[in-house]
Amino acid sequence: MSYQKVEVEFNGQPLTIETGKVARQADGAVVITYGETKVLCTAVSAKQMREGQGFFPLTVNYSEKFYAAGKIPGSFFRRERGSTERETLICRLIDRPMRPLFPKGYLFETQIMPTVVSVDKVNDPDTLAIVAASAAVQVSDIPFAGPIAGVRVGRVDGKFVANPTLQQMEESDLDIVVAGSREAVIMVEGEAQYLSEDEMLEAIFFGHEAMQPLIDVQLKLSEMVGKQKRAFEVPQVDADLEAKVVALAEEKVRAAVAIQTKQERHAALDAAKEDVIAELGEEYADRAGEVSSIFGSVEKRVVRQMIAKDKIRIDGRDMTTVRPISCEVGVLPRAHGSALFTRGETQALVAVALGTSVDEQRMDNVQGMEFKKFLLHYNFPPFCVGETSMRLFPGRREIGHGYLAERSAAKILPNHDDFPYTIRVVSDILESNGSSSMASVCGSSMALMDAGVPVKDAVAGIAMGLIKEGDDVAVLSDILGDEDHLGDMDFKVTGSREGVTALQMDIKITGVTREIMQKALAQARDGRVHILGCMAEAIAAPRQDLSEYAPRITTIYVKTDQVRTVIGSGGKNIRGIIEATGCSIDIEDDGRINIASADGDACKKAIKMIRDLTQEAEVGKLYMGLVKKVMEFGAFVEIFPGTDGLVHVSELDKERVRNVTDILNEGDKVLVKCIGVDRQGKIKLSRKEALGQSLPEEE
Repeated sequence: MSYQKVEVEFNGQPLTIETGKVARQADGAVVITYGETKVLCTAVSAKQMREGQGFFPLTVNYSEKFYAAGKIPGSFFRRERGSTERETLICRLIDRPMRPLFPKGYLFETQIMPTVVSVDKVNDPDTLAIVAASAAVQVSDIPFAGPIAGVRVGRVDGKFVANPTLQQMEESDLDIVVAGSREAVIMVEGEAQYLSEDEMLEAIFFGHEAMQPLIDVQLKLSEMVGKQKRAFEVPQVDADLEAKVVALAEEKVRAAVAIQTKQERHAALDAAKEDVIAELGEEYADRAGEVSSIFGSVEKRVVRQMIAKDKIRIDGRDMTTVRPISCEVGVLPRAHGSALFTRGETQALVAVALGTSVDEQRMDNVQGMEFKKFLLHYNFPPFCVGETSMRLFPGRREIGHGYLAERSAAKILPNHDDFPYTIRVVSDILESNGSSSMASVCGSSMALMDAGVPVKDAVAGIAMGLIKEGDDVAVLSDILGDEDHLGDMDFKVTGSREGVTALQMDIKITGVTREIMQKALAQARDGRVHILGCMAEAIAAPRQDLSEYAPRITTIYVKTDQVRTVIGSGGKNIRGIIEATGCSIDIEDDGRINIASADGDACKKAIKMIRDLTQEAEVGKLYMGLVKKVMEFGAFVEIFPGTDGLVHVSELDKERVRNVTDILNEGDKVLVKCIGVDRQGKIKLSRKEALGQSLPEEE
């Protein structure tokens, strides 16, 4: 392949795509450059299809090389090891809009590998990787109904910005990634600061319009390369077998899908499939896989027609009704907050644990070090769908669902300076029949309130679906798992009554129109408000007090020049306080000190020890001091830890003193009065002035 390069002006700076220079043994390879950020992306697809392959085996492996930012990985092995959470999330951003555009029946193993090789810490490489993935496949011989592009949309000072810089994003109240083709939006993912549905719709289609030059430049590059797409044979369905299966299965499927309970419905469908295989007899005994595939097609057609044409859903609901909801809080006595949220046959057990700064998560990536103070982890154990599995660690789906719930709930959290806790929320899915990530959002909101976290508002989520059969269109509220699997769209929207906090949209068709999306957003808001009402019946506001098992964090302030005193030489002082009290203590450079302990008396003791270290001598005040050193001219007396002053020989007694040791010796306790502090901070003490006096009782 000869070297080709195209360039387009995008948001005020050039964006270039090159091919034919590097990674030339891949089916397609491009390097995209924007500013000083570069992404190399390769695409390779197998020439032979695995025998019995029943799905499209697409893998996206996005990676960020630490050398891209001139960094060495912070891991023990000092090399990139596995995918970070950020990389996993970006893999999903790329996979979701790309997957629907490979032709039906193309089941050859395909791998797309975007690699960040240079990063300028100005332009985020994630949306560039979406463009690079599309371009790599576009210039290859791999069949693909692209190109697509992806852009980030922010809103700064009320104006939408396409692919804003990282600095601009700090001022933005919107952060969504929009991916789409020439004709339509295919994927949306992001968060917002309570924007309205109309504002979100405008943002999405602003992004779609902004990405068009990126689609044009890819088309130009693929024309310059001129590579033909490879031919492939789509496995043909045996028309005779298909007719027999349809005839035997149609009524059985209709009867089975009318069963409203998930487990019973699936059992009936499995039994119907076995009946069809048995009725076909020995002639087709070795073709059970083909029969199963045809049976699945019958099920899909029956369900879609039932919903789109007859407006009847699997569980008997209409298009807008939300499944029955049950909410409980305080279900786990020892967790700092907990909630059980049940919606239909989907159930989430959500728990909150409050910690201190030592519990923050350290995130090392090419953009720099980040310390996460809010964590939301989503778990999807196999028993929640009545299955078994040996998977012990969260997969890409669990990480993605957890992140969506995390960015939804993060919007209602108090400022960390006002509530200086590390917060971990865990959502364990106990049952699942669709919308488990949205159940996690609802459960998280209630569990945070139950924990006494002073959240700004309640937040809820709902998943919308779409069935489009020709001119018949049905937008579904609160979709079931089967409606997600057999439908054309999964559109999750979270927020409060005030507005949207996060959304995620995936589609299986080539795109959705503005009208459909507008209807889905409006319908989602109605459903969300209904769910928030149900949640408010269980808990309407944060509890006034934290759990008795949660650490209490008390914040005190010292002068910035006293921070070193509190820490002590080599950390001696702070270690001594921690060992003496058992408290967790976090010291900031600005003099803020957070003291955490579930024991109130221990916290008070730690505060007193810090105050003793940082207090300053007051002229005229009495102190019970300890003689630390005796000299010919006087004695040095420690009036509080780390601070001493001089009692001159003339201030030892009312009578003339010849030898200091006649009055004081090292180790003696003595009552003294502060009679002065000079410009250098040296403290002058007097025993003479304190004679006949005593300390106030509180001291």
